[in-house]
Amino acid sequence: MPEADDDPAVPVHCPECETTTRVPLSTLAEAIERHNENLHDGAERARVDPDVADQLADLVAEDLGLFD
Repeated sequence: MPEADDDPAVPVHCPECETTTRVPLSTLAEAIERHNENLHDGAERARVDPDVADQLADLVAEDLGLFD
């Protein structure tokens, strides 16, 4: 398991709750699932902040050479 200082925090946004929080990357999927299960009866409402998700997708595509 990564050290707390080495684990980047990712912004998670829930438009239905009108909240944004930062969650360690190592627990991101579990935190989103737990939020949606507990507050939205399992409906997918909370998600990685869309702007951050777009930036991550661009970085991955660049790393894979998809922009060449």
